[in-house]
Amino acid sequence: MQVQGDSKPYDDINITPMLDLAYVLLVIFIIMTTATVQGMKVNLPKASAAPSLAAQTTKAITVTNDGKIFLDTIPVSLQELEQRLIQQRSLTPNFPVVLRGDSATQYQNVMNVLDLLGRLNITQVGLATKPLGN
Repeated sequence: MQVQGDSKPYDDINITPMLDLAYVLLVIFIIMTTATVQGMKVNLPKASAAPSLAAQTTKAITVTNDGKIFLDTIPVSLQELEQRLIQQRSLTPNFPVVLRGDSATQYQNVMNVLDLLGRLNITQVGLATKPLGN
């Protein structure tokens, strides 16, 4: 391309504005990245390679459709369940409990067990269910 009145071809492209834009974008990217990465400083605990004992201390409470209560596989009354959970809590303060209720059981039976767990301050409670397809 030639400019009128000039015999020299116009083959130089001025890239200075493009470099200015690239440097500004680079500075903005660096500032934003370091601002989001810092976050809060915490001293994280270290885990050992030993196997976890949580699976061994998990208690399964089952409520059948006729209202019977089982701790693992042992039939218990509500009072016996309370005594055994208190004993377990003295050995392991934060043990998890899985509550399994039959689908045909009365809701009140499951609520009695949940109320007992709440009174004993057992907070790691899971409710066992089946997937919809089964």
